[in-house]
Amino acid sequence: MFKTVIIMFMAVSAGTVGDILLAKGMKEMGDISAMNLRGIMDTAFRALTTPKLMMGTVMLAIFFFLWLAVLSWEDLSVALPMQALNYVLVAFLSQYFLHETVTPLRWAGTVLVCVGVMMITKSGGAQ
Repeated sequence: MFKTVIIMFMAVSAGTVGDILLAKGMKEMGDISAMNLRGIMDTAFRALTTPKLMMGTVMLAIFFFLWLAVLSWEDLSVALPMQALNYVLVAFLSQYFLHETVTPLRWAGTVLVCVGVMMITKSGGAQ
């Protein structure tokens, strides 16, 4: 179980950093919802050479391969809830790096998710 927790923490960290880099990179690219097809295509080609987006993609690939490793030995019903710890990291990093406002209600929801994750993780070791 300790191995699972360590690898999952590494995976969730890589995935969260990847998500933050992608979000920051795309915010810098601009809102594509108001673009025509040509603008979207230009933005897509620029995204392929944007360091934040490239590094975010690499981090998500690391997450993916670590996740595959965890799934090779752990029950999905235990491993998947552990991914929910991503919510805590996203809240902290979004506040700091993306300057998002995380309301008290959102923090309360994050705490409830963490309590649920701890309960599920504990039940996995009891088998």
